[in-house]
Amino acid sequence: MTPGPADPADPAEPAGPAGPAGPADPVGAPDRSWLIAGLGNPGPWFRQTRHNAGFLAVDRLAERHGARFRRRGIATLVAEIEVDGRPVLLAKPLWFINLSGRPVAALLRRYGVPVERLVVVQDDLDFAFGSARLKRGGGPGGHNGVRSVGEVLGTRDFVRLRFGIGRPPKGQSVGDFVLKRFLDDELAAMPGELDRCADALETLVRLGLNRAQDTLNARPAPAACDGGKDAGHGAKADHGAR
Repeated sequence: MTPGPADPADPAEPAGPAGPAGPADPVGAPDRSWLIAGLGNPGPWFRQTRHNAGFLAVDRLAERHGARFRRRGIATLVAEIEVDGRPVLLAKPLWFINLSGRPVAALLRRYGVPVERLVVVQDDLDFAFGSARLKRGGGPGGHNGVRSVGEVLGTRDFVRLRFGIGRPPKGQSVGDFVLKRFLDDELAAMPGELDRCADALETLVRLGLNRAQDTLNARPAPAACDGGKDAGHGAKADHGAR
């Protein structure tokens, strides 16, 4: 597929131009504002695929706060919430996942949010389904969306929430695996897993990274899938949209 912005006529996304919509954009964000960007691919075909775990997580957080996503900036959906009075911008870039860096960087500039308060929510092959981890910095681990964000920003000093999706079964490529829908039993468990992630993200905003890590890590993680934690996430396992 050819990377690019979502089709504005796609019924799964709000119609209209990719520019500002609704109230005028603020000149700058308050000092303690956050940007939480979920990574995924636009359009209904990708909605429940493993590569769209980032979209699913920010969708759940928006639902909790009764917020709606609207078009904003260069092909991005944005919702605004508050966590204990702290403004939080939720974003879903509508460029394909391996080009996520430009829309994320544009939002940081537009809203005046420092990179230290950027959270990127991603799918991760290194953890089994039902396991998620928060960390600051580190390499992309073969995830092309995370790589794009780091390259465009010129730094990796942002927080990442890594939602485990496991590894492909023997004989299936990584590219095919991440673009497949979650299994039925995974979808049945998904609301609880997304609530755990939403709890951790709210704790991060309220109390900081260490407390949020404790919240997310309170339940023992399932064992890593084939290959272990560090295997297979280099060039042979890159999993941006194909």
